[in-house]
Amino acid sequence: MSRRELIRNIIAGKKVERCGFWLGNPHPDTWPILHRYFGTKTEEELRRKLGDDCRWICPQFYPDVYRDPDGRQLFDSGLDRSKHMAPPLAAYETVAEVDQYPWPKPEYLHFESCLKDLKKAGDVYRLSGFWTCFYHNMADLFGMEEYFVKMYTHPEVVRTATDRVCEFYYQANEKFFAVASREVDGFFFGNDFGTQLSLICGPGQFDEFILPWFRKFTAQGHRHGYQVILHSCGAIHDVIERLIASGVDCLHPLQARARNMDAETLAQKFKGRIAFLGGIDTQDVMTNGTPAGVRAEVHRVRKLLEPCLIVSPSHEALLPNVPPENVAAMAEAVTED
Repeated sequence: MSRRELIRNIIAGKKVERCGFWLGNPHPDTWPILHRYFGTKTEEELRRKLGDDCRWICPQFYPDVYRDPDGRQLFDSGLDRSKHMAPPLAAYETVAEVDQYPWPKPEYLHFESCLKDLKKAGDVYRLSGFWTCFYHNMADLFGMEEYFVKMYTHPEVVRTATDRVCEFYYQANEKFFAVASREVDGFFFGNDFGTQLSLICGPGQFDEFILPWFRKFTAQGHRHGYQVILHSCGAIHDVIERLIASGVDCLHPLQARARNMDAETLAQKFKGRIAFLGGIDTQDVMTNGTPAGVRAEVHRVRKLLEPCLIVSPSHEALLPNVPPENVAAMAEAVTED
């Protein structure tokens, strides 16, 4: 069975000979450390050495994907955190103001670079599609506190802005999926809904302002024949039932030390109903543990969540404080008996 078929079957809940493995997307400062330890020079060389089954090839990773003639960068127009500027929609109180904002336009999108990498990816599972982080974008555009306050004081303003952001992503995905076609296996998109203890916003607000578009994006991925993998850090246990009902095929990254996101709880309540990608704790085990401890943790999580498991860090952006020997131990434990 090919690596690509393996991950497809894991997410589909089919019988497989082993669990999968994804290194994640290490922080730029981490790559030199990993290359020195493993004796590699390129990202692809290292991933192959570790037996990585997946590649995340996202259009938004490419600086030439969005070419606005006025130089705007998607939803960053008006945002300059280095100058401590107020978020551009913070003072908006009417739908008319929202409509006048310079929203990005799908006609400025170009996919040549991304498509080139997808086509040469080889025998690996390809995670792709726009990151579609509309929840993050809204918090940036309004300011996080103002975003949540306006859910109560100006719900029509929040709904309209959400529609504008999501309409762009929906059209962007349509354009991309039309040309990417079978080069993509899974629509991977992300919005961090949780803190260490619970949801960032209330469940009522989640249902009103977030879930409707989330369902549309999930249905969009399935309509194009892709599996849907959702990324959300934090304690999102309380909405996993909603995510399953919405059609999510696989949940990432399983922030192991967030409340009720441990492997035992996830296995007890959701095993067999959704696949899992992640789960190897980066808040303590991967950073402070020994290689033996990391191996033991991988075996423990595997025992709980296999067969529908792709082993990966509980935060995909591995930081430089994760010892490379622990990264090696995580990868090696994937195929150990």
